[in-house]
Amino acid sequence: MYRILVINPGSTSTKVSVFEDEKEVYSKRIHHSPEELRKYDRVVDQHEMRKELILETIESAGYPVSSFDAVAARGGILPPIESGTYRVNEEMVDYLLHKTKVDHASNLGPVIAYEIFLEHHIPAFTTDPVSVDEFDDLARFSGIPEISRRSLSHALNMKAVGRKVAKTVFQRKYEECNFVIAHLGGGISVSAHRKGRMIDVNNANDEGPFSPERTGELPVGDVVRTAFSGKYKTSKELKDRYTKRGGLVAYLRTNDLREAIKMAKNDGWARTVLKAMVLQIAKEIGAMCTVLKGDVDAIIITGGMANNSEFVEMIKEYVSKYALVTVVPGENEMEALALGALRILRGEEEPK
Repeated sequence: MYRILVINPGSTSTKVSVFEDEKEVYSKRIHHSPEELRKYDRVVDQHEMRKELILETIESAGYPVSSFDAVAARGGILPPIESGTYRVNEEMVDYLLHKTKVDHASNLGPVIAYEIFLEHHIPAFTTDPVSVDEFDDLARFSGIPEISRRSLSHALNMKAVGRKVAKTVFQRKYEECNFVIAHLGGGISVSAHRKGRMIDVNNANDEGPFSPERTGELPVGDVVRTAFSGKYKTSKELKDRYTKRGGLVAYLRTNDLREAIKMAKNDGWARTVLKAMVLQIAKEIGAMCTVLKGDVDAIIITGGMANNSEFVEMIKEYVSKYALVTVVPGENEMEALALGALRILRGEEEPK
């Protein structure tokens, strides 16, 4: 039996889980107050504080740090890399501390894991960060040479559910299947997976369907006119409009799908907005089926919004003729990180 400590830092909390082989035996969300976080100029500077809280939490729960065989941490904003499980090393940590251009809470994961490795000699791993890039070359073309499409996605969850469905539904390896996987959360990633490689995916911040908080793809001409209209003083203000105050928030003033569906029962406008979001998701799924030339074993719907069966059924009405539709609700991040480390410990994969 292998015991794995899983760490998933978020903006205002840190999720901690203990896995014994595939089974999660302990889980805790550690909350961080605004007052506590304001002490730090950068998010990544919080690593020592969060590490101490993590170790205190697991030890008070009866899991001394010396009892773990591995630490598995959510990956940060790394350069484009292939899918897989990576051993956290000094080079990766240096990049996250000093070179990455995005100061994001996920950068804390490998930094904390590496510190635990240095202090307690427990191997540290990270699996499928958002920068996983397995694009076919044709997928990189945007329409002008100076801009290339980038692979930034919910790779961790999508790869994990791909493996799960391949094993449980088809009794095959993920590397033997073709899937279209739609992660439906605060952002939406719809991806084409061909024989174990994610060969195309929309960037959830810039492309694809609108989501609870993001606009998705927009008409270029209107974006240019808005940018030069004088309404927004900085590029950050405009970007926040598109990535934090778009989608359902812009149309219905809520980022909660459950609330939007409740509104739609008696509000024609809310019903129309929901139908439009469903249509955009279905169109993106159809596009990814085309990327796979119609050779699709299954369409997998996952993420937080997949918990709502009514919403999922609306999507199925559009796409069920393309392939078998399988639903794997939730984020599945903690399990995916644990399983990535477990495959290394069991010798089923080599770390990268």
